[in-house]
Amino acid sequence: MGEEKVVALNNINLGIKKSDIVCLLGTSGSGKSTLLNLIAGLEKPTKGKIFIGKVPVHLLTEDQVTIFRKKNIGFVFQSYNLLKYLTAFENVTFSLMLKGFNKEEREYLAAEMLKEVGLGNRMNHKPTEMSGGQQQRVAIARAFVDRPKIIFADEPTGNLDTKTSREIMELTLEMAHEYHQTMIIVSHDPNTAVYCNYTVKLKDGKVIS
Repeated sequence: MGEEKVVALNNINLGIKKSDIVCLLGTSGSGKSTLLNLIAGLEKPTKGKIFIGKVPVHLLTEDQVTIFRKKNIGFVFQSYNLLKYLTAFENVTFSLMLKGFNKEEREYLAAEMLKEVGLGNRMNHKPTEMSGGQQQRVAIARAFVDRPKIIFADEPTGNLDTKTSREIMELTLEMAHEYHQTMIIVSHDPNTAVYCNYTVKLKDGKVIS
């Protein structure tokens, strides 16, 4: 940034095993979201290497990493990132359309997944007609619907009350365990960490424990 050098991450050396549920925990500015974005291929590291399995994510082109994410990764965001003019059902089927599923597959998978997250009677509601917890359930359905190998969740309960946060975490982790998925959760809240296999604490771009 001009003359100033900003070190977002500093000498991170981290391995995550298949089917692990991991929390990247830290305060704002600790580097946790940057680390998540780098692992997911949303940003490029200025130095170092990132592998998912044997795939060198740091070497992939923009097109290659986009294809890789479509096939292997699901995302859950704090702000839900739903398309407001689409219903819950359409939000989930739209993501499947982008991944190449045909119409029959899309509609079947979306309906089944929305039922699984407890929204069987809310499929035709738009985000503006739903509570925050219901919108996050749609986002979870969208992330899990094609059973990706890895789920990245960036502050998934940041906009929710305590009771709803607990319900969302329990639902998300139950599904991750059921489908034997790896899950990496970014959070500033120690209460989120208790749901995970282990916690990686970050401070000033470094792993402190």
